[in-house]
Amino acid sequence: MPDGILIIDKPSNWTSMDVCAKLRGIFHEKRIGHGGTLDPMATGVLPVFIGRATRAVEFAEKSDKEYVASLRLGQVTDTQDSTGTVLEEHPVPAAPAAAVAALLPHFTGTIDQIPPMYSAIKIHGQKLYQLARKGREVERPARQITIRELELLEPAPTGDLRLRIRCSKGTYVRTLCHDIGQALGCGAVMTNLRRTMACGFTLEQAVPLKQLSSCATPSAFLLPTESLFLDYPKTVLSPAAEKKVRNGAAAPCCGLPSGDYRAYSQSGAFLALCRSDGTTLTTIKSFFQVEMQQSR
Repeated sequence: MPDGILIIDKPSNWTSMDVCAKLRGIFHEKRIGHGGTLDPMATGVLPVFIGRATRAVEFAEKSDKEYVASLRLGQVTDTQDSTGTVLEEHPVPAAPAAAVAALLPHFTGTIDQIPPMYSAIKIHGQKLYQLARKGREVERPARQITIRELELLEPAPTGDLRLRIRCSKGTYVRTLCHDIGQALGCGAVMTNLRRTMACGFTLEQAVPLKQLSSCATPSAFLLPTESLFLDYPKTVLSPAAEKKVRNGAAAPCCGLPSGDYRAYSQSGAFLALCRSDGTTLTTIKSFFQVEMQQSR
């Protein structure tokens, strides 16, 4: 059965779950999940986890992301992007690029962001977008996010301004565009969004879905599960320690500094993500294949 991480260049007008459904058909594998939702209009890096690699999804969702977004000043829509209904139109400042550039430091670092109504966040058990489609707007508590890098790029061919954003989990880029427009007093909508990095994976590693669909050997594009954890140091377990890890028990690790590690067997197989306290190694998440014993 296929196991590993597939980096998809998500096409526009596909949901992230659409992509997973398509890949279930290609790989004939039910265990498929993605590492961070992209809106249908967005394109770019979508890490997809297949087989045993789905055990790593929870780590992928926590990672930073990087985007290139286009924004158009002078409009406000109900969705905060160009797919929505225009609610307001305003004059644009005389030097829009300079005006936006001057604001970027105020949106860099740890900031509060109110999530949009058109989002999957739940309030009192209901998804916000379901309420928005009924014409209802509810108060949403602000959430703390971190914008690590925010850079104004050359304008798009359409004349829209472009931003490069490196941000934490939970950031709504269209809301960032909207908030910049509000700060300018003229409004702004996001007109294009391309994710250029997620979980450390980049566009250079991404495979177009159309190419994968016509490929005779799609498994050739799978990356090993441990590629998600390459920032963690590696430790090779003794046979005795490997046996304990495989049995879900703590293993002695005298001399191994405190921290999280990629744990491997003597043969080079990736076994688990483990944590050392300096004396004992405990498993955070195991990734080895469990051998099924045949009944006699």
